Amino acid sequence: MTQKTLLNDTHRALGAKMVDFGGWDMPIHYGSQLDEHHLVRRESGVFDVSHMTVVDLRGDQVKPFLRRLLANSVDKLKATGKALYSCMLNPQGGVIDDLIVYYLGEDFFRMVVNASTREKDLAWLREQAAPFNVSVEQRPDLAILAVQGPQARDIVIGLAGEADRESLGKLGRFAALQVQSDDGVELFVARTGYTGEDGFEILLPQDAVVAFWNRLLAAGVKPAGLGARDTLRLEAGMNLYGQDMDEAISPYEAALAWTVSLDEGRDFIGRDVLEAQKAAGNARQMIGLVMDEKGVLRHGQAVTTAGGQGEILSGTFSPTLTKGIAFARVPAGELGQVTVDIRGRQVPVRVVKFPFVREGQAQPGVLTDA
Repeated sequence: MTQKTLLNDTHRALGAKMVDFGGWDMPIHYGSQLDEHHLVRRESGVFDVSHMTVVDLRGDQVKPFLRRLLANSVDKLKATGKALYSCMLNPQGGVIDDLIVYYLGEDFFRMVVNASTREKDLAWLREQAAPFNVSVEQRPDLAILAVQGPQARDIVIGLAGEADRESLGKLGRFAALQVQSDDGVELFVARTGYTGEDGFEILLPQDAVVAFWNRLLAAGVKPAGLGARDTLRLEAGMNLYGQDMDEAISPYEAALAWTVSLDEGRDFIGRDVLEAQKAAGNARQMIGLVMDEKGVLRHGQAVTTAGGQGEILSGTFSPTLTKGIAFARVPAGELGQVTVDIRGRQVPVRVVKFPFVREGQAQPGVLTDA
């Protein structure tokens, strides 16, 4: 049975085109995916991401538990509210899920995981938490809104209570703060996002989400759907679970080496496999591609490099760059001239570093070879 967020009727009243997304009835766009993409890059947009899963982890041993569970190290989190992006691995080094975890106390961390992986994530968390006597509490009472774009933070700060506005304005990137709206709603506001733009992701009570959404729209934020969210995150060089990585792919094969912390004395799940992979240096690599010819790069298309065959993972037409862009997974080593098989024709593509776009601007080398 398809699940719905509490904003479902609101999306429909706004004329949203709804699609099935991992078992959830979600808005893909409200008329123009292209317009919504540009709005987030230039002004501000709000996404309903209440299908995501919030999990609260509590207990005296919660830190040792997370040191064991995650490939990245929670020891990096020193200040209350600081956040960490990490993968949760299986014993084979494959990615069970990618997630954000917030440090809220020595005995309290909050985690936000993907919607499509909810059941397996919760089962894995509970199994791994049991020896540490850590409680794993899903928070279905919380909705999530992502307000993203150059104007997003100022608008949200304007809806906060007067006593909280200054501290919210000073909130650093990848950190969160518990505040109240000016009409008394409890808001857990994180300066994180999935678009490459500045902004906030806001956790708030389900019974307050419709009114807060409407207040954001009244303040000038436009609604944005999952279509724009996908093109924005790919331009920003951000992975999508299930398409760019899964349980058969290690972080090293998904360009996520920066999220792996091989700190001394920490035996996290999958570490031995990652160490062996790093030492061998022969893991497949994930690369960014730009196509200068007209057309779109699509998931599953075959990619040819000097080292052998690979395939397109996420691929789309970039509204900001007006070119086809993609992630591809290919053999390790020298790439040489890279081509993509598009309907039987070998089309040349350029290998570039990602992100392709950062805060609305094409990154060096993305638009030309210079």
